[in-house]
Amino acid sequence: MEVLLREAKDGILTLTMNRPETINALTTEMLRELGKAIKEASAPEVRVVVLQGAGRGFCSGQDLREFAGQRISYKNHLRNYRSVVEGLAGLEKPVIAAIHGAAAGAGLSLALACDLRIASADAVLTTGFSKIGLIPDAGMNYHLPRMVGYARAFELAVLSGRIKAEEALALGLVNRVVPTEAFAEEVAHLARELAQGPTKTYGLIKRALRRSASASLEEMLEYEALLQEVAGRSEDHQEGLQAFYEKRPPRFQGR
Repeated sequence: MEVLLREAKDGILTLTMNRPETINALTTEMLRELGKAIKEASAPEVRVVVLQGAGRGFCSGQDLREFAGQRISYKNHLRNYRSVVEGLAGLEKPVIAAIHGAAAGAGLSLALACDLRIASADAVLTTGFSKIGLIPDAGMNYHLPRMVGYARAFELAVLSGRIKAEEALALGLVNRVVPTEAFAEEVAHLARELAQGPTKTYGLIKRALRRSASASLEEMLEYEALLQEVAGRSEDHQEGLQAFYEKRPPRFQGR
């Protein structure tokens, strides 16, 4: 059985973690497949990526049984996560995490590395790491405090409570919560909307927002001017202007 399913349609690449019997617990094989798939997603025909889990949950985190009876080097193993997390964060097109059921440990880390998170009403999030004497990893220490602040991030990491969907929305961990029965339809609708947009511009926005985490105001003003020059020369900008003048919906091509 393939541990990662790929489906490409209408500019939308859907990546489905496919180990439903373990709530899609992450293995070295799955991480390597994810890393390859995210690299392939840089192809121009892909305009939006959706990351989801098969079966009854999004992802339960690292499959600890993979290392049963072994003394492993976490430092070496985390290189597999690094390529995935950096790939998700650096991919210059929107990435949606479609979260239903459990998103725990490194599974939550992967969701936080995406640009948008849609949660089903049945979703439950937890950091998980402290329960087994580990610190958060796979980028969680970067993304979590930027979303919720230091004090709340510390609380979530140390106490590792179960966060239901509506609480996750209030904390800013997810962008929206939808009824379970409408979840798949809502994810598809958002993916289609993004795929029809100026995806080159979306990539530049993503680049600018990520740079802002470590830049001064003066540096960001300079960087914005640089990226705006790139955006202003795009075909999508010209189409957007033409559509505005002609009072019609724009037909963006992502170029």
